[in-house]
Amino acid sequence: MSRQTKTFLMARFREMGIEPATRHGQNFLIDLNLHDVIVDAAELSERDVVLEIGTGTGGLTSLIAERAGAVVTVEIDGHLFELASEMLIDRSNVTMLRGDALKNKNHFSPMIMEAVGEQLAAAPDRRLKLVANLPYNIATPVLSNLLLSEHTPHTMVATIQKELADRIVAQPWSKDYSALSAWMQVQSEVEIVRVMPPSVFWPAPKVNSAIVRIVVDPLRRAAVPDLRFFHAFTKAIFLHRRKFLRANLVSALKGRLDKPEIDDILAKMELAHDARTEQLDVPTLMRLTELVRSQAPEWSLA
Repeated sequence: MSRQTKTFLMARFREMGIEPATRHGQNFLIDLNLHDVIVDAAELSERDVVLEIGTGTGGLTSLIAERAGAVVTVEIDGHLFELASEMLIDRSNVTMLRGDALKNKNHFSPMIMEAVGEQLAAAPDRRLKLVANLPYNIATPVLSNLLLSEHTPHTMVATIQKELADRIVAQPWSKDYSALSAWMQVQSEVEIVRVMPPSVFWPAPKVNSAIVRIVVDPLRRAAVPDLRFFHAFTKAIFLHRRKFLRANLVSALKGRLDKPEIDDILAKMELAHDARTEQLDVPTLMRLTELVRSQAPEWSLA
């Protein structure tokens, strides 16, 4: 397979009479050493079924296919799908899908989950991993929603905007701590593997990027009684994270719990009325979520 340097990609795009589509967030990783960093971080083996969102030109896909048992890769752009098909023609363990990875902001396309399910069932003891250079505009829903999909990933390794990576690993009281931080950390070990400047991509984005590694911990997941409730509830109370927690709870639970009931929950949590949402660590959020769920089990914004 041809090594997909900037020169190579520019030449192929000229041949096809196309340009990278900004609406799809097309920024191609041209530092080939970073392809290796991504795949190494995923620690792939024959038992792994890899989901890749954004086939692009197939460079990373081919490297993944050398180590994984199977690859399901998805590309929305017809021209890139054609180009990648040529690159991957000899990769018998690669399933290529053309279309949008997301059915909507909360769910994956059914065709993707069906293809992943078929590959997971094809051999015993298979496990799912996400490995991708994710388009910035869909990175958050892809990472968040896969943790709520019918096929729970073992590991997710992805190239994303550094700002998003900072949010995933952020701790309480930091400017980046958010509902996403809590959602990822309540069930996973998270780390930033590498920070990357715009120059390693073509076309170069206007911001830095990062490779993140998210390893799901089954024991942590099992400790959360209702993952969907936790996901919806933390999103609701972090909507205005710098406001007082009490005000956020009153707003989120309007029509479900009145102010005295909310004050009772805060008292049980030993949280002051001037506590802020951004100060709550993950164990505290878990306890708060369960107190609310016990009093308003039908509540949900999911």
